Amino acid sequence: MARTQIAKRVIAADPKYGDVIIAKFINYVMYGGKKSTAQRVVYKAFDIMKEKTTKDPVEVFRQAIENVSPVLEVRSRRVGGATYQVPVEVRSSRKFALAVRWILLAARSKKGKPMAEKLAEEILAAFNKEGAAMKKREDVHRMAEANRAFAHFAR
Repeated sequence: MARTQIAKRVIAADPKYGDVIIAKFINYVMYGGKKSTAQRVVYKAFDIMKEKTTKDPVEVFRQAIENVSPVLEVRSRRVGGATYQVPVEVRSSRKFALAVRWILLAARSKKGKPMAEKLAEEILAAFNKEGAAMKKREDVHRMAEANRAFAHFAR
């Protein structure tokens, strides 16, 4: 039963940096359709990152996303009544989605600061290969490594 492939929507580049990846990130940050608020938060976070480091915030952001992106994850697979956690490689689109989700989750879980500051701190932490988002990635990799014995169940 092959299904038809759904066409991916084309996302317009963001207005300030002209980058599609940043536009996608803004869409992830957005709550309740408030895109201008999300843009303000992300651009403020990028300004904070520019102050804290001498590097280009877009490059720092790209490297942070790359650092947090998982290579392997576990998927549940039922084989004869037993459910196994089977390690599988992560598709590139899912890598980006997971990395962004983990960075935002880590930033939102912090308390007592404006979102732009929390986001800037978490992106810089991910850039330096530390912080809660990197810990989440390591946990996912550790789980995949622990279940390597079940890799032969992968399709």
